[in-house]
Amino acid sequence: MTGTPPRLPLDWIAAALRRERTRAGLSLSELAKRAGIAKSTLSQLEAASGNPSMETIWALAVALGVPFSALVEPPAPAVQVIRAGQGPTVHSEQSSYVAALLSASPPGARRDIYAVGLEPGSVRDSEPHIPGTVEHIVVSAGRVKAGPGEESAELGPGDYMSYRGDVPHAYEALEPGTKFVLIMQHV
Repeated sequence: MTGTPPRLPLDWIAAALRRERTRAGLSLSELAKRAGIAKSTLSQLEAASGNPSMETIWALAVALGVPFSALVEPPAPAVQVIRAGQGPTVHSEQSSYVAALLSASPPGARRDIYAVGLEPGSVRDSEPHIPGTVEHIVVSAGRVKAGPGEESAELGPGDYMSYRGDVPHAYEALEPGTKFVLIMQHV
């Protein structure tokens, strides 16, 4: 199929934000302050309006101490098939980075799996995730430079790497059509 992949429905994000903020016992003001966003932005998101960027959702997840997927995962059916290019996506404001959540971590296990597409010309800088996060990457097409600072590495099709995700890290496509699977493991 062609066309733009579907974006995450705002009602999923709104319900998850309310659920996690209530669970954490935080007011709108306190969560907005911790995430470094405007209270009005958080209020709009909890009302299922606005257009949240990946960076905003990540900041809220870190402030709440939950994996990113806890704020964006849909209710899961018994059997789920996501065709290439059809999963719900989030887009970066800072680069051509597009990630589709393929599988959120089930209860008792803390890992999320993403299919990522990235184009040359911009770098996707990622702030540290919740403490103990480890990222795993398997490249399927193109070339990517990924990892934390001086320890970043260039990877090609079939290459795998893992690194701490609770420190600043980045992704940069070195060829058009770069694609990789990103597994985020949370402890």
